[in-house]
Amino acid sequence: MCLAVPGKVIETFQENDLLMGGSSFGGTILRACLVYVPEVQVGQYVIVHAGFALSVIDEAEAQKTLALFESSANPRWLSEVSRGIS
Repeated sequence: MCLAVPGKVIETFQENDLLMGGSSFGGTILRACLVYVPEVQVGQYVIVHAGFALSVIDEAEAQKTLALFESSANPRWLSEVSRGIS
């Protein structure tokens, strides 16, 4: 199953000439490539899949999605995502 997860961008930086960022996923900080969302600002939320931020979303939508994940029958989603993205 593929899963795109909202994460809050906490920093941006250049790595090998690519725009990268640190994103917080429920307190776990992971790197994500921000090349597809060059307009993103620190503090905004992005949808991340396989280590790539695919779109910028507003905080309300991010919180709604995170609440859905938290209420799901499988609370281990974050550790599973962490293994795939980090």
